[in-house]
Amino acid sequence: MSIVSEFKEFASRGNVIDLAVGVVIGGAFGSITNSLVQDIIMPPIGMVLSGINFADIVTTLKAAGPDGKGAVVLSWGKFIQAIINFLIIAIAMFAVVKAMNTMKRRQDEATPEAPPEPSDEVKLLTEIRDALRKS
Repeated sequence: MSIVSEFKEFASRGNVIDLAVGVVIGGAFGSITNSLVQDIIMPPIGMVLSGINFADIVTTLKAAGPDGKGAVVLSWGKFIQAIINFLIIAIAMFAVVKAMNTMKRRQDEATPEAPPEPSDEVKLLTEIRDALRKS
């Protein structure tokens, strides 16, 4: 089997396609969440806290030189935004997984489970019982 045909077989499997779709949707969801945090959630929080823009909150460890380069800053305001962003994504993913588990549980409850196949011993005992009844 050639490498090209092996790759075609690999790429045509459902799991690979599902994974690719999940990555694309996840990236789009990340962009939406970033916008939600930066453009919707953080401005009112900054307004309540005397007009603070969290993206601008930094701690300067080393000032810039005369050429304006070489400054070392800790951008902990952006870090706070990233934490809020993560929490929103985590809550949304938890809600999706919880909904999927609930739907799967309901589907499993609606489908009656077939009785288990009797073991070989039970089958043999049943045959003996039936043979004794005939005698």
